[in-house]
Amino acid sequence: MEAFLLDWLNILVRWLHFVTGIAWIGSSLYFIWLDNHLEAPREPADSQKGVGGELWSVHGGGFYHAQKYRTSPTTLPEHLHWFKWEAYSTWLSGIFLLGLVYFLGAEIYLIDRSVADLSVVAAISIAIGFIVGGWVVYDLMCKSPLAGNDRLFGLALLLLCAALAWGLCHLFSGRAAYILFGATLGTIMVANVFFVIIPGQRKMVESAERGEAPDPAHGVRAKLRSVHNTYFTLPVLFVMTSNHYAMTYSHEYNWAVLIGISIAGALIRIYFVARHKGDASKVPAVLAVLLLVIIAALLTPQSKTASTESVTFLQVQNVINARCTSCHSSAPVHPAFPAAPLGVMFDSDEQILAEADRIYQQTVVTRVMPIGNLTAMTDEERQIIASWYQSLGGAE
Repeated sequence: MEAFLLDWLNILVRWLHFVTGIAWIGSSLYFIWLDNHLEAPREPADSQKGVGGELWSVHGGGFYHAQKYRTSPTTLPEHLHWFKWEAYSTWLSGIFLLGLVYFLGAEIYLIDRSVADLSVVAAISIAIGFIVGGWVVYDLMCKSPLAGNDRLFGLALLLLCAALAWGLCHLFSGRAAYILFGATLGTIMVANVFFVIIPGQRKMVESAERGEAPDPAHGVRAKLRSVHNTYFTLPVLFVMTSNHYAMTYSHEYNWAVLIGISIAGALIRIYFVARHKGDASKVPAVLAVLLLVIIAALLTPQSKTASTESVTFLQVQNVINARCTSCHSSAPVHPAFPAAPLGVMFDSDEQILAEADRIYQQTVVTRVMPIGNLTAMTDEERQIIASWYQSLGGAE
C-alpha cells in the first residue's frame, strides 16, 4: 500500500511540476519576446507620460496593446500583477519530486556504486551541496567585474556548467546526475526571481508609490538575470525528459554529452532572441544543429566482433532470474516496485524471448539495467546476454 500511495504522490506532484513549469517558462519566453519586439510609441502623449515602447498584437479573436514604461507610470494602477508564483511553484514541486524520487529512493536512483561508493546520507548531502553551491557561485559571478563583460561572463558560466556536469556525473548515477544538473540550473533561475528580480521590482514600486523616480539600476539587474534565465530554459527542459534517453546519461562521457546538448539548447535560444531583435543571422541555429548531429554520431552504438562463445538459454534464464525478476515479474519482491516497471515481465521463456531486444539494449548497450546495478550484474553475465542475443540473429 505504501508503494501504491507513493506512486500516486509521484504522479500528482510530477503533473503539478509540469503544469507550473509550462506557466513559468511560457510567461518567461513571452516577456523576452515582447521586450524584443517593442517599438517607439506612436502617440507623443504616450512618450510624454513615460512609455518607452509599445506593441500591438492579435490573439484569440482580440486585439491587445502592450506598453512598457521607461521607469514607472506617474500613478500606479490599483491591480498590478506580479509574475512570481509560477516560478516558485515550479521550483517547490520540482524539489519535492527530487526528494520523493531521488532522495527517498537514493539506493535505487541516486547512487550507482560502480560510479562512487557513497552512503545515502553522503549522497543526499553532496547533492544538496551542489544545488545550493551552484547558486552561490553564480551569484558571486554576477556581482563580480565579470558581469560587465558579456563574453567573458558567458565563458565563465560555460566553464561552471561544464564543471558541474563533470562533477555530478562522477559522483552519481547518470540519470540522477542529469536531474541534479537541471535542479541546480532551475534553482539558479528561481533564486534570480526570488532574490534579485522581485526585490528589485518591489523597490521600484515603493519608489513610484512615494512619487519618486525609481532607480533604473534595479531594472538593469533584473533584466540581466532574466536574460540568463532564458538561456538556461532549454537545457533544463532537456534534463526534465532525459530519464527517457538512456543512451545519453549512460554513456561513458555522459557529462560531455550533457554539456554539449546544453550548449545546443542555449544556442537555439540565442538564435531566437537575436531574431526577435531583427538579427537574421542563422549561425547560432546552424551551430546548434551541427553540435546535435555530432553528439548523435558519437552516441551511435559501435559494431563489435561477434562472440564465438556458446551460450544456452538456461544460462540466460539463470542471469535474468538472479538479476532482473526481483522487479520484472508479475509479483515483484523489491519494495520500491509494486508492479513490474513498464509492465515488462520475465516470468516465462516466451516473455524473455519477446523482450530479447529490450534486454540486450538495456543490459549490454546502455548498461542502465539493473537500475543502479542494484542486483550487481557482472560483466560476465552481460556477456552471456550479448552472446545469446547474437545467437538469435540480433545485430550489435
